[in-house]
This record gives sequence, structure tokens and C-alpha cells, in this order.
Amino acid sequence: MQRYVASIQYDGSSFHGWQRLNAGLATIQAEIEKALSKVANHPVDVVCAGRTDAGVHGCNQIIHFDTNAERTMRSWIYGANANLPNAISVNWVVPIDNDFHARFSAQCRHYRYIIYNHKIRPSHLSKGVTWTHRPLDEKRMQQAAAYLIGKHNFTSYRSVQCQAKNPVRTIVKLDISRHGYLIVIDIQANAFLHHMVRNIAGVLMAIGCGKREPEWAKAVLDAHDRKKGGVTAAPWGLYFVDVRYPEKFDLPTIALGPYFITPLMSQ
Repeated sequence: MQRYVASIQYDGSSFHGWQRLNAGLATIQAEIEKALSKVANHPVDVVCAGRTDAGVHGCNQIIHFDTNAERTMRSWIYGANANLPNAISVNWVVPIDNDFHARFSAQCRHYRYIIYNHKIRPSHLSKGVTWTHRPLDEKRMQQAAAYLIGKHNFTSYRSVQCQAKNPVRTIVKLDISRHGYLIVIDIQANAFLHHMVRNIAGVLMAIGCGKREPEWAKAVLDAHDRKKGGVTAAPWGLYFVDVRYPEKFDLPTIALGPYFITPLMSQ
């Protein structure tokens, strides 16, 4: 059996999240496995770097799968894309050593949360950004974000349904930047808890619009109580954009997405 690693992009707005569901509901994993199985001509199971919730998007989600089918890389990519819905695409596929694991080999995961900050709701990308009409001060949001960087117990920032046994995570980057009407929350951590990014976004938005002071982000963190946190922000606008692995795997790289924000972030 040969192991392959692949990069996937998807619009999650019409799917019930990443994970395959027994109820037969449309999920990213189910569609990818169905497409790859057609190319391989046998059932294919995939493992991802980080499962995303319903409505959340992916730009560079990393998966691995095992197969004894011999296909060219072009066949894997274009064959899978020909059998995938328009909302999902394979970016690249390469063979990899069997000691690679999409989830357990990952050292760091990277999300972006994109807010459209304008008094009029957007008609374009309505499920690609989160809209708020209240003016946000990104400098206040950045002050609050500083309290969350580092290794902490993020119980207050995870869903009450979160099944992770350990609530401790390490955030290595949490930057807020404005690009016209768009505000981008860039966050990297060794791993994330259920709804962690969306709950952080909810707290930062409350601080950005002046409802709370920047120090509130730390007060929520120290409470270790989800009830002390803010509103969970909507999934629209949340993108899984990258994963970091040990250099020995030498995986292909692509520009950080989503595509409409990439030129702005590079300026």
C-alpha cells in the first residue's frame, strides 16, 4: 500500500462539516472519499489535519490516504476533481512515507477569520465573510489578542460540547489587520478546540466595537468557564488555511488563502 498526501480546498457553506456522518448528510470527507474511490477503483478512507465545522471553509486542508492503485499524480488530481462537486477541489497530491500522518504529524495549524465591517450587508461572498455593521477598532482587538498568545487553558473559549480531554493549547500567532472594509484575524496554534477560533473571534469583535475593554479577553481566559465568554461568531468567514509539518516531509506549498484576501495580505 502506498500512502499519498493531498491538499484540499473547499467552500463549506453547503456541507455539514468535514467529518463523514452516518446519517448520510453531505460532508467534505464523504465527497472526497467517494471521488478518490472512483479514481482508485476501490474504497478509499482519508484522514485530515483538522476537522472543520459546518459552514467553515478550507484552503489548504491536508489529508492522507493509502491505496494499492497505481496512478499518476495528474490522474489523482484531475480524476478526483472531475468527480467532486464544484465546492471542493484537490490542489495537489504527492506520494509520502508511511510514517506521515496528516493529523499526528502536524506541528501547527493556521486559521483565518475574515470580517466584512460595513454598515451595509454584503451580497457577494455572503457565506465567505462574517458581516458586522458595528465599526470595529482593530487596534483594540490586537491589544486583547495579546493576552491569548502562549500556552493557556482555553476552557472559556471552547464549546461546551468539546470532547477534547485536555483544554490546554498553545497559540503562537494571533494578529488582527484591516484591509479596507475587511478585518482579518490570523491565528496559529499547535491545535484547536471545538469552536475555539469562533469564540475568540466573538470576544475580539465585542472588544473591537467598544462593548468590552481589551482586558476582558484575559478575564474570560482566566475564568475557565465557557459561560463567562462571549457569543460564538458565525462560521462564515472562517478558513482553515495551512498546516506546518516537519521539514523532512518536504510538502508542496501554496499561497495562503482564501484567494480574494491573498493579494491584500501580501501588500
